[in-house]
Amino acid sequence: MSETNAAEFPIHKFVTHRRTITETDIVNFVNLTAFHEPYFIDMEFLKANMSGAHQNRFAPGPMIISYSMGLVSPILMKVVADVLEGHAVGPFAGMTGLQARIHSAAFPGDTLHVEGEAKIKAISSSGFTILDLLHVTKNQRGEKVVEFTETVLFHKPGAVE
Repeated sequence: MSETNAAEFPIHKFVTHRRTITETDIVNFVNLTAFHEPYFIDMEFLKANMSGAHQNRFAPGPMIISYSMGLVSPILMKVVADVLEGHAVGPFAGMTGLQARIHSAAFPGDTLHVEGEAKIKAISSSGFTILDLLHVTKNQRGEKVVEFTETVLFHKPGAVE
């Protein structure tokens, strides 16, 4: 149960650098994660069973989420510091949730960036700080590709890891 309402905390916006997705990126991710579904490893399956642009290689949704987190990583510590400014917290306690929605496909040659918002969601009754990081990943045409919220937790002030 939360003691503090999220409306009491400001929203901090951020924008990342861009990254162009390549066919090699997709093939490497598919092999690394064992996404050995015909949608990602069999071009003849795509041609026979998919329509339009999806007859070409496209990135799995989890890949776009992973790349989006990677785009944020160079600025993450500053974003978190800005959000937590003036709020005493203990050590980082981990990610507690991820809610995602895939809006459209990403194909080789698409250039992605993240427009995000970070905000303290609540301070729990036991003193934990709950922080939400909204990631809105867009392509070079400004179209939403994926949107997800990562929820992270910080121990109460004075806690030992």
